[in-house]
Parts: sequence; C-alpha cells; structure tokens
Amino acid sequence: MEIMVKKAEEGIVSKLNAKSWPTWESPVSEFDWHYDEQETCYFIKGKVKVEYEGGEVEIKEGDIAVFPKGLSVKWKVLEPVKKHYSFQKHDNVLK
Repeated sequence: MEIMVKKAEEGIVSKLNAKSWPTWESPVSEFDWHYDEQETCYFIKGKVKVEYEGGEVEIKEGDIAVFPKGLSVKWKVLEPVKKHYSFQKHDNVLK
C-alpha cells in the first residue's frame, strides 16, 4: 500500500469540490493512525511527514494526498496543519 501525494492544481481542487469538505487541524505532534476507509485530503496549511510500512512521504500546503483503506501510519506534524478531508473515492479525478 502506498500514499499518493500530488500537487493540487486548481482544476482538480474544483472538480473534487475539496474546499467544501470538512476540515481537520492539528498542532505540532506525533501520533499513530489506522485508515478504516480510504481518505483523500487537501492540505491548506502546514507540513507533515507520514511514515508507513514501505516508506514515508512529506505532505505540505497545496498537496492532495490519498491514504488507502487498511493502512497504518505514524503522523509527524512538523508545522501546524489544516486540511480538508473526504472519505468518498475520488480515484477517477486524481488519475
């Protein structure tokens, strides 16, 4: 399983209607997380490093990330983060 991260182009953000999704915020911190569902996130502030079996990714302001269902990770919030998130599948828009 891999985390997909890509730069959010305005056209994709608009197609996803990502700015209407709920938001989540976190101060600088570290915590473990397990994804029971696929989650798509649009990062509007901050920077994180996410470690998982098989690698790690850095996600920052202006990125879209997709976390697959069943993935266990360790979040390292390096700068306070704010993101929009959705549990709907958006694979057709992000390819």
